[in-house]
Amino acid sequence: MKTPIQLTPPKGPVELTLPKARQIEGSRAIAEAVGLCRPQVICAYPITPQTHIVEELSAMVKTGELMDCEFINVESEFAALSVAIGASAAGARAYTATSSQGLLYMAEAVYNASGMQLPIVMTLGNRAIGAPINIWNDHSDAMALRDAGWVLLFAETNQEAIDLHLQAFRLAEELSTPVMVCVDGFILTHAYEEVELPTPEAVDRWLPKFQPRQVLDPAEPITMGALVGPESFSEVRYLAHRKQLRALERIPELSAEFNATFGRNSGGILRTYKTEGAETIVLAMGSINGTIEDAIDELRRNGHAIGAVILTTFRPFPYASVAAALKNASQAIVVEKSLTAGMGGPLAADVTLALANTSTPVYSVIAGLGGRPIPQASLESIFERARDRELPETTFLDLHWDAVNQAITKELSWTPHT
Repeated sequence: MKTPIQLTPPKGPVELTLPKARQIEGSRAIAEAVGLCRPQVICAYPITPQTHIVEELSAMVKTGELMDCEFINVESEFAALSVAIGASAAGARAYTATSSQGLLYMAEAVYNASGMQLPIVMTLGNRAIGAPINIWNDHSDAMALRDAGWVLLFAETNQEAIDLHLQAFRLAEELSTPVMVCVDGFILTHAYEEVELPTPEAVDRWLPKFQPRQVLDPAEPITMGALVGPESFSEVRYLAHRKQLRALERIPELSAEFNATFGRNSGGILRTYKTEGAETIVLAMGSINGTIEDAIDELRRNGHAIGAVILTTFRPFPYASVAAALKNASQAIVVEKSLTAGMGGPLAADVTLALANTSTPVYSVIAGLGGRPIPQASLESIFERARDRELPETTFLDLHWDAVNQAITKELSWTPHT
């Protein structure tokens, strides 16, 4: 049996340095990070590619490595979040995870969790939404519920995924609001990388014992999530909006505190990469930023004035921070793994709104849908076209036009029976 995770802060001084780096699967690393946060209730329903996370947590509970935690197997994703809602409302630190159609199945509960202002943390293993069925990575699931009132944080690496979960529990419980940590399915969840996990003692110092702001108590009965009429609903929604704006203030503060505590700069609103003197700035979320940075390095060596903005906080959307990061760019390119049919890229739409008071054009590059590879060479070609002012407003990276045109021709040739 492994050494149990301590559930109460130890007495006396504690060394907060990190242990030696380990080469482990991303899902295992996320599970261990969640375990270090001492959840009291974990509700789980398996769906690829997040299954390894909850499997590992179930093993930690069974072996006693994670103590004082109830692991609840449920019959659906809707039930998973519903149980987490009940547990959180009863005063327990609650956690769950899901992906893709699982997130859509729990959609009603997703809105209920935020509407009831419950500090639940959920991992979203980002995956495409069908039909057609596709189990590989893109950001369609997060985009489908981006306006449900949760804080949405995107990890670039497995190390950042660990760090964001530690910060997510602090943020959720300080503000009493749910937080979703988005990690790219398979690319991160199933990848083996070298990561550093802090000691249990360090996390105990970082994350205080859960003190719910609101709790169901038979001695002092209250109603949560009750019916609200027209006379009050607008005020309730405004207060939810205000809480999101408060999250924008608190996220960078927590990131700074995390850096001071663990010696690693992680999380926050966004970070920049070689933007000094850049005429073209690329903005993206998630693991694709590693390839973008490699492409920028190559283009920089060839004299291309280009840089990147890596966006971590997607909801609430940091309009002012994005505008400031892009203020000196002559053009912005948004690379995103999602598509709003009939409109284009949803992330590009937010960036365009952030730059509404400027003359900076925003170009949307739709890439990686359904897990399609995003080669560095393809990105470099797109960025070079942008430099030469040859990029259309919306580009579909490496689209197979022969297949598309064949389908269009077939559609146009169809005539209804008379």
